[in-house]
Amino acid sequence: MTAAERTTGGSGMSSSSWRPADGQPFIPRVKICCIASVREAWLAIHVGASALGFVSKMPSGPGPIEESLIAEIVAEIPPGIATFLLTCETTAAPIVDQQRRTGANTLQLVDAVEDGTYRQLRDSLPGIGIVQVIHVAGEESVDEAMRVAPHVDAILLDSGNPKLSIKQLGGTGRVHNWDVSRAIRDVSPVPIYLAGGLNGENASLALSQVGPFALDVCSGVRTDGQLDVAKLTHFMRAVRDHAQPS
Repeated sequence: MTAAERTTGGSGMSSSSWRPADGQPFIPRVKICCIASVREAWLAIHVGASALGFVSKMPSGPGPIEESLIAEIVAEIPPGIATFLLTCETTAAPIVDQQRRTGANTLQLVDAVEDGTYRQLRDSLPGIGIVQVIHVAGEESVDEAMRVAPHVDAILLDSGNPKLSIKQLGGTGRVHNWDVSRAIRDVSPVPIYLAGGLNGENASLALSQVGPFALDVCSGVRTDGQLDVAKLTHFMRAVRDHAQPS
């Protein structure tokens, strides 16, 4: 399995063909983030998630767990499921160390990285997927996404503010400007994941307005920080119903 296939949950889609042809059936993939236990991981897998997110140390936001626990959970995940390590590191060496400690097959870079980092990651971690988060603000986010697209396997559009004194690098529970996200989706050569304030009530609308390859959800399927079976099932049903309307 290639890095791109790992990143897209083993879909087999190449970066040049990630958008379905007109009229072609397509069920969007779902990534469940903030996984905190083996039980949560398997619950997400059983309802149909193709990717799981594991949050390492962050300056703010929900869901961080120890790298030793991430490694324990990742070791239980079957082939074909993408395991995303969320890291706020911005240089290659600590990111490489984190991947090697946890065993995740995909890196989710939640902050802008220093020049040369993508190349160093490719050289040090062959076969590991790289996903860059773009915190959608104004039209400048389109240019930012296009600058990084040639270097990564996918782009994840989220709500956040890396410019604050304490950076917000995701997990805000806020919806951002989907018009900008759609503009990025329409020109991106790599698959687009959409995050930020998603839940079972707005999942279908998000799919209609943005048309991403996958949705990424954390707080929208949780109650008091715990994965909620009812909310998770509702979310997955909304995705499937959108893809296969009656």
